Amino acid sequence: MTATVTGESQATAPRILVFSTNNISDPGIDLAGSSHMHYSPTVMVISLPCTSGIRPSWILYAIQQGFDGVFIAADGEECAYLPDCAERTAGVMTQAQELLSEAGYEPQRVRMAAVCSVCAEPFTNYMHEYSSSLAQLGPSRKATA
Repeated sequence: MTATVTGESQATAPRILVFSTNNISDPGIDLAGSSHMHYSPTVMVISLPCTSGIRPSWILYAIQQGFDGVFIAADGEECAYLPDCAERTAGVMTQAQELLSEAGYEPQRVRMAAVCSVCAEPFTNYMHEYSSSLAQLGPSRKATA
C-alpha cells in the first residue's frame, strides 16, 4: 500500500525535513505518532535543544540534497534556554530565505511555526498543508529566471 499526500504516491510526495526541539516540539510530534495521526512518511525529523541554534546553511544544504522543504517546529516563547529564542529563530528564517533565493531556490521552501508539547493535531495539519504547498512548487530544483 502506498501512502498518499494530496493524491500523490509516496515516491512523488514532497520530502520535508523538520527541525524540532527536544523539550517542546518533539513531544507534540511524538504524540501525533502515538495517536495514529497520519502525515506523510516522507517527513523526517531532526531534534535539537533549541531552534535558534539552526544554521541557515543547514537549510540550504537540505534543499540541495533533495529535500523539497524544511520546516522549523519552533519553541516560540517557551524556550528553556534563551529568553530571545523566538527572535533569534525568526532571524534564522530570514537568513535562510535569503540564502535560498541567492542560490536560486524558492524561499517558500522553508517554513516555521510554533509547535508545543500537546500540538499533535496542529503539527499534522501543518505537514498536510505544507506538503500541498510544496507539491504545487514541484521538486526542489533551482528556480530559473
